[in-house]
Amino acid sequence: MDRIEKDEFTMSRIANITRNTFETQIKLTLAIDEQTSISVNTGIGYIDHMLTLFAKHGRFGLQVTVNGDLNVDSHHTTEDIGIALGEAFTQALGNKSGIERYGAQLIPMDETLSRAVVDLSGRAYLVFQAELAAPLLGSFETEVVEDFWQGFADQARANVHIEVLYGRNTHHKIESIFKAMGRAMRQAVTINPEIKGINSTKGVI
Repeated sequence: MDRIEKDEFTMSRIANITRNTFETQIKLTLAIDEQTSISVNTGIGYIDHMLTLFAKHGRFGLQVTVNGDLNVDSHHTTEDIGIALGEAFTQALGNKSGIERYGAQLIPMDETLSRAVVDLSGRAYLVFQAELAAPLLGSFETEVVEDFWQGFADQARANVHIEVLYGRNTHHKIESIFKAMGRAMRQAVTINPEIKGINSTKGVI
């Protein structure tokens, strides 16, 4: 069961997520407009690193604590964090009035180049094209990176297109994805004073 709260008394775009299932217990706080501290403790060192990169390069405040069934594997924990992060953006953005809506970034990491394109359209869709040759980084199963972004896209209600254009090292590929997504999300959530109301001819996104 999920509980979502938002600070109703300030203009700050902040969300607090509590997500409890039989598989994971997650507490997550996202501050879109305030570069508050970044603190991530998921029980998976590699995901801690990636979420820290996402928040740093997106200029977001992010606190995450997770207790997951890592005795099984990393799948449930990783996917559920993506779900919680997507929920946080949806809640913090409210009706999305004045936001750019779209974000697109190309980010290199040494020999790797990745592209991330986002549309906060209210419609969930993921395109994920990345050949992650190494099945494990430490004990982290790399195939669940796609599951993370699927959960994120579903709950952020966003079109998310992620593509590793080229590269060799699996760590570099995933790192460039998270950096690119952080910067693309920053671009998409930015408020533009020239945008009046909702950035859609439908009037809602």
